[in-house]
Amino acid sequence: MNALQALAAGGGQGTDLALLAILPLGLLILLVALFAGGGGKKQFTRRVARIKTNHEKHGTNPERISIARRAKKSSDIRILNYIIQRLLPRQDELRLRIERAGMGFSVGVYVLSSLLLGIVAAVGASMLWNWSLTTALPFGLAMGLAIPHFYLGMRINKRQARFVDLFPDAIDLMVRGIKAGLPIAESIKAAGDEIPDPVGIELRRVTDGVRVGRQMDDVLWESSRRMGLQEFNFFAIALSIQNETGGNLAETLNNLAEVLRGRRQLKRKIRALSSEAKASAYIIGSLPFIMTLLIYLTNSNYIVGLFMDPRGQAMVGFGLFMIAVGALVMNRMVKFEI
Repeated sequence: MNALQALAAGGGQGTDLALLAILPLGLLILLVALFAGGGGKKQFTRRVARIKTNHEKHGTNPERISIARRAKKSSDIRILNYIIQRLLPRQDELRLRIERAGMGFSVGVYVLSSLLLGIVAAVGASMLWNWSLTTALPFGLAMGLAIPHFYLGMRINKRQARFVDLFPDAIDLMVRGIKAGLPIAESIKAAGDEIPDPVGIELRRVTDGVRVGRQMDDVLWESSRRMGLQEFNFFAIALSIQNETGGNLAETLNNLAEVLRGRRQLKRKIRALSSEAKASAYIIGSLPFIMTLLIYLTNSNYIVGLFMDPRGQAMVGFGLFMIAVGALVMNRMVKFEI
């Protein structure tokens, strides 16, 4: 029986070592796929070269070859693009979040980055804390899904906050342009050239859409959907109503700028009043981690068993889950919609 148990234990350790050897290999393959995918750019270059060659052959009557992208691809790597199109749900929402964050990479890069992070987290947990792969793999999966999602959310919040701060100034520039006799499209263009990003780039997208023949209402609502802000919705509604019913557009936009500044001041006041509750949440949420660190520094043998024993790992996972739920509830309590 002792020999059989030793053989079984040795077989389990061999399986873990084999899987640990496979994980870095998968990491290397994903790195190669992530940084070697330039198929779309090469294909575009080949199409441009074909157009130039055809133009030299036929003079002023070149064959018309479309170089536009017919559909939004998730990745330039064909196999990865096929897998994402088949398996990844809600791709349009993920693509919209990436655009809303102002980041220029594709869905394929986001997916590969999540896989890379998950593999690194699983290997790190298995090597640093001697976790079994049955525990390390779910941990790596959770890290690969959660960290990119929260990072993207932070970028979206930061970009939206900057947009809200700069947008009233952009509307003021539009009002001055309208009072000077410029049409609304030229006023939006002037504001887009003067105001920094992200306001500038969004307004330039609006003027570029109008220049190629699209209706301003359609371009405005497309930008509004991309930004996901009530402030830009108000702007789009004001221009749509003025386009249908007429009226003094300069006065309307001036009133809108004052409303947006009032909303911004109210948000800052709410943030100041709720800062005490947020500070309490940070202190209460950090206490378990601080106490764990202090116990580890004073008596490491006392607490190491909590992370080595499967029962302790389950307790730690449940505790982290409850802390996350409590943080979410407190965040909702101090968050107000204006």
